[in-house]
Amino acid sequence: MADRMHGRPAAPTETTVSSADWDSRDLTGENHEAVLFMDVDMTEAHGVGAVFTDCTFRGVRFNASTHTDAAFVNCTFVACGFFDATFSGCKLLGSMFDRCTYDLLKVKGGDWSFTGLPGADLRRASFTDLRMREADLTGARCDGAEIRSVDLSGASLHKADFSGCDLRGSDISAMDPRTVELRRAVIDPFQAVVLATALGLDVRER
Repeated sequence: MADRMHGRPAAPTETTVSSADWDSRDLTGENHEAVLFMDVDMTEAHGVGAVFTDCTFRGVRFNASTHTDAAFVNCTFVACGFFDATFSGCKLLGSMFDRCTYDLLKVKGGDWSFTGLPGADLRRASFTDLRMREADLTGARCDGAEIRSVDLSGASLHKADFSGCDLRGSDISAMDPRTVELRRAVIDPFQAVVLATALGLDVRER
């Protein structure tokens, strides 16, 4: 398993939900703490305000699920599927992802600060209007992804690939253009100045 942010271990779990069918389950208002979810089918699960704290998800299918104003705090996701899943206004503070798939994942708003996505294949994912402060995207594949109006301040971006990625409006102050791939990336004029400054260029008006 990939290391968690700052070397913290995954939170210990106390109970287990195994091989359960939660297909289309309404998660509204549910509260789960220190639970291991093993091979649970959450396809098309949905709900508002669900809370998961210190939980571990192994082999869980979140495909086409919809989560609104939910919280997954300090959780661990291992080999989970997020095909066409949507997270709107959700908090995933301190959560860690390892060997998951993210095709057509949509994240809109919320706070994913301190979240670990090292090496994640996010090429077909969309992140918009959210905080990802000090997130770990080391070696992540973001080529072709949409990462718009995202606060990436303090994020770990070393060896990440942002080729063709739409980064407009995002805080890329933590990005070193010498250690990431940026060919064909879409950026705005302010970001161009940030990158030029990071390269040591003297940017002046006429």
